[in-house]
Amino acid sequence: MLSLGRLDGRLNHSPCADIFLARARLAGTVALAGLAGVPVRVEDLQNWIAGRSPPPRSHEGLNDPISLTSIFHIALLREEQESDPIAKATLNTLRTIIDDRTEAETYGPGDLAHFGPMWRQIRAAASAPFVTGDLIEVAERIFAVAALTEEALPTDTAITTIDGRTLNIAPKGRDRNWLIGTAVPLMLRQADFTSRIIASMIVMPKFLPPSPAHLAIWMEKEIGRLSIAGLVELTELERLAASMLSDRDVTRRSKVPLLDRLLLAYPGLQPPAIARLLQVTPQGARKLLRAAQQANAGTGKRQMNSG
Repeated sequence: MLSLGRLDGRLNHSPCADIFLARARLAGTVALAGLAGVPVRVEDLQNWIAGRSPPPRSHEGLNDPISLTSIFHIALLREEQESDPIAKATLNTLRTIIDDRTEAETYGPGDLAHFGPMWRQIRAAASAPFVTGDLIEVAERIFAVAALTEEALPTDTAITTIDGRTLNIAPKGRDRNWLIGTAVPLMLRQADFTSRIIASMIVMPKFLPPSPAHLAIWMEKEIGRLSIAGLVELTELERLAASMLSDRDVTRRSKVPLLDRLLLAYPGLQPPAIARLLQVTPQGARKLLRAAQQANAGTGKRQMNSG
């Protein structure tokens, strides 16, 4: 837990907090998708956001139990009312590039209807204050939320086979642990483990262990792993951002430094998205992108030569 405290403290003062939080949203969405049984990579999400591909797995249609777009949309909804100005600016920036609401309505309207009410229940339960604020209490809250989301499943369905036999088939409920996972970063903040929501902290197993005590032990290890990885990533982001900005020969009004930061958060951005983000013409967006790419290539060469 000490590593989580260090990560949270550094984010409060880091010049790259916005970039880190943007990338954390993608990492969190990938973790939720894994829990929901629709595994994707961060690179798949980045390609979708950059405009280089349709939503991940959208071509699989009914073969997927849950639409990735609905997971992405609900993952962002959890922070819509976030008071942290950096987190809010990060969300607004992302939604300037891609409108998750429209995408989810197009590719996953059934999922929104099914999971939306449940998500609101979970959000309300996760937002309640904690008494002791220790990890056991967080684990107990997760078990309580899991009980809230248990569906009243219909009774067995009788199926008559082609040879006249009757089989009773128990209906299968849809996975819901990913929905609980959306609330875990909020619970960690409510319990004062963090001062802001860190979206990558999806410390939720695919299946709940026997007791809250077992879950708390697992969560502590997972939080440590994610926190150490987050500290390494933040350090690398700060190094890259400092190198890019210090090597730029641009005017004070140039938008290239801002584009550099956006490209760190969302690699592969295409000119149409850049034009919307920076409020420039498509031709201007292509020019800015070429300037950023050329400068970044030069930075890379200088770093290799110095090494």
